[in-house]
Amino acid sequence: MESTETTTTETTTTETLPNAPLEAKPAGRSGLFISRDFSLLFLGQTISQLGTQAYSIAMLYWLMERTGSASLMGFLMTASTLPGVFLGPFGGTFADRTSRIRIVLVCDLLAGSGIGVLTLALWLRPDATQVLIVLIFAVSILLGVIRSFFAPAISAVIPDLVPKGRLAAANSLSQFASQATVTVGQAIGGVLYQHLGAPLLFLVNSISYFIAGGASALIPRDERQRSAAPVDVHPFRHFLRETAEGLRWVWAQKGLRDFMLGVSLINFLGMPGTVLFPFYVKLYLHVRPQWYGFLLAAIGIGVVTGFVLAGTLRLTGRSRARGVMTAMVLYPVCFGALALIRTAPLAVVALFAGGITLGVINVYLITLIQAGTPSEVRGRVMGLVGTLGGGLVPLGMTLGGIVGDLTNKNAPLVFAVSAGTALCVTLFMISSRSCREFLATD
Repeated sequence: MESTETTTTETTTTETLPNAPLEAKPAGRSGLFISRDFSLLFLGQTISQLGTQAYSIAMLYWLMERTGSASLMGFLMTASTLPGVFLGPFGGTFADRTSRIRIVLVCDLLAGSGIGVLTLALWLRPDATQVLIVLIFAVSILLGVIRSFFAPAISAVIPDLVPKGRLAAANSLSQFASQATVTVGQAIGGVLYQHLGAPLLFLVNSISYFIAGGASALIPRDERQRSAAPVDVHPFRHFLRETAEGLRWVWAQKGLRDFMLGVSLINFLGMPGTVLFPFYVKLYLHVRPQWYGFLLAAIGIGVVTGFVLAGTLRLTGRSRARGVMTAMVLYPVCFGALALIRTAPLAVVALFAGGITLGVINVYLITLIQAGTPSEVRGRVMGLVGTLGGGLVPLGMTLGGIVGDLTNKNAPLVFAVSAGTALCVTLFMISSRSCREFLATD
């Protein structure tokens, strides 16, 4: 995980944040990929992401075999997600107060240690199912808390590790690796679990975190001077004020604010379809369960293709705005087409195309926010962006289950309504002058 500190000094109870983005500097000497320091971060985190996929699949398979409870698995996913929703803004503030690289290092070491304890318990007490379930929940919550500090820090530090002109390429490469590890994990995770078992896959994940931490330890610290709290203000109150400053900065950027609110709503509208997707595969495509994996892989491959496309084209200004707006319109169209599709091959095509639009949108959006945010507030902004983007997701998944039961698992109807509503939100967003100007920002 990563960490950074701010260079600002505060002598009063309020602070005016600069509106102009700081120039990203080449970090480290030129090396593999984009820069030496970015390469170390990239390679370490890719290894840990592969380990995380192995752990996630092993954990869910183990729970399924020991309990057979889908509800328990759902609760576990929620427990691991909610900390990031609530703590993301605070994690962003912390990332603006201290070294982001140090945050990355500490988070990797804590995650590796937590999973290491779980691995040891699974080996020593393999039959203590209830104890192990409690420990799995505890470790999952711990990982959720760690991610709430890790995610803003790593998003904020990447612009400090690469030349400004290579930021889009760096984000494209990072997102490519992230999605590729998910796709590979989904493809081989079950096979590895069958042959290696949960304890060994847990151990692999623990080791992968320590390897990532070792790579981060080789990157020079981005030490910054922390803003001092006034003598009459409690440090915790000062911390909350800094968090509020990040929120005010985001709120003052009308284009960014309106765009992220729209994205949050679109993510929410996509969740009911995600919950009902397995029923769509079974009841409407009438194909075997392995097709569920093939269709998910089609999305993943499409997203990776979008990452590569965005990194290759390097669109700027109005050309980038037109490209992102086109992808945003095509996104609900591609996924909404599932409401009419009844053959698996056509569904693969639609999902692959939808994945491409997601990849393009994600790379350019992250790059825009990173490049346009002052370094001293970037951690707080990335934390708030993560909270806005994912804050409604748990509610959307819960709503998807309720709607599915009320409509007797009518997945095509849910796809059509969700996609149609998302398309209306998208058209409203791109008709907004502030959103268009945000997308065209250089």
